[in-house]
Amino acid sequence: MLKSTGLFLYLKLKGCDFLPHLIITEKSSVARTISKVLGATARRDGYLEGGGYLISWCVGHLVELAPPGVYDPRFERWDRADLPILPERWQYLVSSSTKNQFDVLCKLMHRADVDRIVCATDAGREGELIFRLVYHQCNCRKPVSRLWISSMEDAAIRAGFANLKPSTEYDSLYKAALCRERADWLVGINATRLFSCLHGVTLNVGRVMTPTLAMTVEREAAIAAFRPEPFYTVILQMGDCMASSERFKEKAKAEELLAECRKSSRAFVQKGERREKSERPPALYDLTTLQRDANRLLGYSAQQTLDYTQSLYEKKFVTYPRTDSRYLTEDMAAGLPGLVMDTAVVFGFRGAIPVHAKQVSNNQKVSDHHAILPTQSVTGADLSSLPAGEASILRLIAARLLSAVGEPYRYAETTVQIECAGQTFMAKGRTVLDEGWKAVERAVFGDTAEKVEENLDVLTEAQDKKTLPIMDAQLKEGRTTPPKHFTEDTLLAAMESAGADTMPEEAERRGIGTPATRAATIEKLVQKGFLSREGGGKAKHLIPSEKGRTLIAAMPEQLKSPAMTAEWETKLTQIEKGQYAPEQFMEEIETMMKSLVNQYVNVPNAPARVTSGAPAVGTCPHCGSDVAEREKGWFCTSRECRFVIWKDNAFFTRLGKRPTRQVVDKLLRDGRARLKDCKSQRTGKTYNASVLMTTEADGRAKFSLEFENGGAR
Repeated sequence: MLKSTGLFLYLKLKGCDFLPHLIITEKSSVARTISKVLGATARRDGYLEGGGYLISWCVGHLVELAPPGVYDPRFERWDRADLPILPERWQYLVSSSTKNQFDVLCKLMHRADVDRIVCATDAGREGELIFRLVYHQCNCRKPVSRLWISSMEDAAIRAGFANLKPSTEYDSLYKAALCRERADWLVGINATRLFSCLHGVTLNVGRVMTPTLAMTVEREAAIAAFRPEPFYTVILQMGDCMASSERFKEKAKAEELLAECRKSSRAFVQKGERREKSERPPALYDLTTLQRDANRLLGYSAQQTLDYTQSLYEKKFVTYPRTDSRYLTEDMAAGLPGLVMDTAVVFGFRGAIPVHAKQVSNNQKVSDHHAILPTQSVTGADLSSLPAGEASILRLIAARLLSAVGEPYRYAETTVQIECAGQTFMAKGRTVLDEGWKAVERAVFGDTAEKVEENLDVLTEAQDKKTLPIMDAQLKEGRTTPPKHFTEDTLLAAMESAGADTMPEEAERRGIGTPATRAATIEKLVQKGFLSREGGGKAKHLIPSEKGRTLIAAMPEQLKSPAMTAEWETKLTQIEKGQYAPEQFMEEIETMMKSLVNQYVNVPNAPARVTSGAPAVGTCPHCGSDVAEREKGWFCTSRECRFVIWKDNAFFTRLGKRPTRQVVDKLLRDGRARLKDCKSQRTGKTYNASVLMTTEADGRAKFSLEFENGGAR
């Protein structure tokens, strides 16, 4: 056996005959792409074969954390007395919808002729977790190598297989992913159940989701509390030159100045200054900045942008999208001129582009993956067949590459200070000297690109004069403006910078979530009804719903603090680098959950229950309080009472039924309800019966069955 796994597979690519290797990808589309490069094109049930390779794939997260009920049946019910739920030994399950593919992978892993496995899932934290969970769930012990690539181009795939790494080099990455998954489970399960039980309404809590929602609620509160204040300025018209006074809060003072200025025929130039300034080209795209620009310029949601970019990656048109770097490694500089020129031709830029590779190259700012780039595969490809969304994202990525390596945008800014009626007026103007990278961006991206604004260069003449004739004077009224509603662009920026002011400057990651997960967080908040997209512009506003505001109002600061979540994210990054113990991180999360449960025995000064706006459907048979319908069942509105009729009710399930609003109404009024066509689990026959409901001493509902015409079924 050769010591170098990379060399081992390189020789296989050259045609040497060895035992087959099993390659496992994250998606079937990626498996097909790799199979074409390796010659494994024979289709089998759930895998491809050929050239000495077996290539199969996962279907997302094949193996997932087990729900609480697997640990103990009593956890099926939400009961504050059972909290916190802290598994001593974590358990995993395979989803029934993906079990067939899981069985295929297990069978392939245990084939006698498979001597080594190659992990070819996405080269990131989640991809590593997806593979490792399947590997462990299948009880596989065979050696594993890691394919780590940033492009799906044929050359990149061949180079990746020729330079495979031992999987042990990515153990810390796996540990970070495992800690992230388990921490999310602990916070989600315990905090959701705790505050839902305390308030009598389902309050979904998430480690990243809740602080993200909190930022939007805080922003809307600031907007609602804002009271616009008027202000006034006096504007002097002096030929082609206009100058403005300072702001006045009192209209009378502004009007007084206006009157004095109108009496004057001339204004006096006190000083003038002309400075040449420049704006450096923007850095290349990481996923977050791409999502922000796509939202601002194109109106795409963060999830849409990720989906479009992932599809382009799988079609070999762009490099790996889930990156948090905006730079390239320095060894990539030599290939940049060719890529830039080819990209310019494909996207219609005919001018010369000076390639300043040093602007975009920095080894210290590249971690797992470099910035997002178009690939050489765009050359000669029929891009006209791309879906509109993918085409727009590809053009945006191309424009950014051509801009990032270009010349600075240069302009001259002129400022003239003018005196009239004893007050100082200011006039400013800007003249474009060289459009630089902005010209490139506009040529490639057309009307979508941001416009270069230029003021008339009349101030140059004004600053050389001692006096200027006053042609007119006007009073201008303005009003202070409130903070702006969050869009996905600005919310992504807030998530990325969250906690930055409380962390050391050298902290590598200060925000909440990761570039790969932020889109999913926003989308989840929208899907669960905590946020809504509103407004008529391209970039919709993200507005918290009443449900979202209720959730945040009920949460303690430690669960909705972006700073704390950002600190956790930093520690996960440190675990990934082997700089922080996973055990310590998990201990901290568990300690926090214990403290939370002990602290919130009840909600001080809170109403009996947080209301969801749902009307009462009846009276609680145990305490006499109202019963209201919630997402998961019919709950008593008294905090002390434990009465609930669950919609997913095990008793009714055994009858082949689900409780309906009409049935619940009869149970609350009469303590019984007749059911037609119940199904016997023993015989499969149907029958009619009545459900009887009583309550336990603590208020829990207890059900029994009364058969018609006597007898059992």
